[in-house]
Amino acid sequence: MGSYGEGERCEQMVRTALKVGYRHFDTAAGYENEEYTGKALRESGVPRSEIFLTTKLANTDHHRVKEAFEASFARLNCEYVDLYLMHWPQAQDETGRALKQEESPTFVETWREMEKLLDTGKVKSIGVSNFSIKTFDALLPHIKVVPVVNQVQLHPYLPQLDLLKYCNSKGIHLTAYSPLGQTDSPLFTDETIVRIAEKYGVTTGQVLLGWGVQRGTSVVPKSEKEERLRTNLKLLKLDSEDFEAINAIHRQPGKNKNVAFHMGYVDGKPGMFGWTYEQLGWDYDYD
Repeated sequence: MGSYGEGERCEQMVRTALKVGYRHFDTAAGYENEEYTGKALRESGVPRSEIFLTTKLANTDHHRVKEAFEASFARLNCEYVDLYLMHWPQAQDETGRALKQEESPTFVETWREMEKLLDTGKVKSIGVSNFSIKTFDALLPHIKVVPVVNQVQLHPYLPQLDLLKYCNSKGIHLTAYSPLGQTDSPLFTDETIVRIAEKYGVTTGQVLLGWGVQRGTSVVPKSEKEERLRTNLKLLKLDSEDFEAINAIHRQPGKNKNVAFHMGYVDGKPGMFGWTYEQLGWDYDYD
């Protein structure tokens, strides 16, 4: 549910997804829809033990982790949170200014505060989002609990092979946000993906999601259309030739790139939320 606000619309999306069989729901404090997500989950009649619920710490709350978590916990009102993620490594102050990498709270300090949440019994696991090998190398030597998950942009145009290998070596599971790209994503018209979809008689979305799961990652697509929600649940098993063909797409000229964000700039360089892509450890092209 990676949309800001749209509370009642989000609530209906969750109700529809539950009806057709979804059980993993991913939201965030910054999306401003936790209350509506929790309401739909509570009223669904689905046992809480069957639901996996993820929410995230906002950039502006790195200095108040406990208070921010308690606020999310209260808004969701779903007994417990299965996974709590640091949404981005960079903190922002109340004015929205991004703190420099060495300014307190650093993401190491923020993570140490997140570790304390495990003792409350209100959250079962903790992880991160938008972390790279560079930011992991700065984090892991200084913490007690290794993040169980790293949620990042993953799809055939951005397979992040080095990050996948790195996270596997550390016991960190990768989850893909924007596994289909965004609206009008070039992934839907990519020649290789279209050809494979036609071969199996499925949608391009099913090809993309099947590839993501087949490579050992989780995928969190977003849709509010019941028919598409049903279709996305029908996972495709690719044969080895087609799987490798999709793996190779990013090596084509101009296709190793972000398709989820509009390019922003920080100090004249590509960036996001006050840090350059170099500081974030991202190394790919951008639309």
